Amino acid sequence: MNRTDKALACFENFNCCQAVLTAFNKEIGLTEAYCLKLGAGFGGGMNCGETCGAVTGAYMVLGLSKAYATPTPESKIKMKEDTLHFNRLFREKQGSLLCKELLGVNVSLPEGRAFAQENYLFETRCPHFIASACRILDQLLDAQKKGA
Repeated sequence: MNRTDKALACFENFNCCQAVLTAFNKEIGLTEAYCLKLGAGFGGGMNCGETCGAVTGAYMVLGLSKAYATPTPESKIKMKEDTLHFNRLFREKQGSLLCKELLGVNVSLPEGRAFAQENYLFETRCPHFIASACRILDQLLDAQKKGA
């Protein structure tokens, strides 16, 4: 099972951030259980319709796989570049980084969440965001392995 498939399978029971984190658990050196706990509060755009949980999960994967433990000006610049590169690619594919824009409704409001559930937005739209985040991460992490 590839990482995208693993994330989509996880999303059947957990949120989008948890799904992305869990799919990359081996690459970031965390157990699946720890990834599920770490990402629990980031679904639904941090439960307020802001940055998509698949995106925040991707940021965590980038940080845990590529970032610095001892900061240098160069390492900070590289992490910023990698995050901005991810953002550009995700926006090109999905149009936004924000949950409420991606879903077309603010799921932090009771009526927005009800609309999303009644119209199966989580089941029909969120898998595309999760898959995009995973594919972009695969691309970025593969480039890292090749020394790019």
